[in-house]
Amino acid sequence: MSDIKIVDAPAGVEGAGFFATSLDKAVGLARSYSLWPLPFATSCCGIEFMATMASHYDLSRFGAERLSFSPRQADLLMVMGTISKKMAPVLRQVYLQMAEPRWVMAVGACASSGGIFDTYSVLQGIDEVIPVDVYVPGCPPRPEAIIDGFMNIQKLVQTESLRRRDTPEYQALLAKYGIL
Repeated sequence: MSDIKIVDAPAGVEGAGFFATSLDKAVGLARSYSLWPLPFATSCCGIEFMATMASHYDLSRFGAERLSFSPRQADLLMVMGTISKKMAPVLRQVYLQMAEPRWVMAVGACASSGGIFDTYSVLQGIDEVIPVDVYVPGCPPRPEAIIDGFMNIQKLVQTESLRRRDTPEYQALLAKYGIL
């Protein structure tokens, strides 16, 4: 059997019997392959997400085996579908109940920009109420696109500094949304 590497080791110093790297890189690698997504699905994008979790695409291959339906135990909020303006405070509350570090993925045209629903009752993108890390295009997006968005979140998590959330830039971003 050949040597199969599932995950490349972070950059570091390697020798006989030891491997040294920075704490940021080790923690980033561990976090990126142990994300617990919270699916916030309100319409047809949720059906595509179900297909993504099924055996043919199997998102659990990427470390998202356990879906969390409690915001206090999730670190990735996946918003899928149309969000009405009445639902916006609920979405914001779910986001605020998540512990740091937390990431957000807007799945589909409706979550990203309101989609075809340019009406008074539909939120024109969830980035009006919470910060978004990755946008997944499509109406509805194919499971491959959702997996690509998830892999982009993993890259972000791997490369994020442990202190990024303490920076003035991040604090300013949260203040922009009224989150302290």
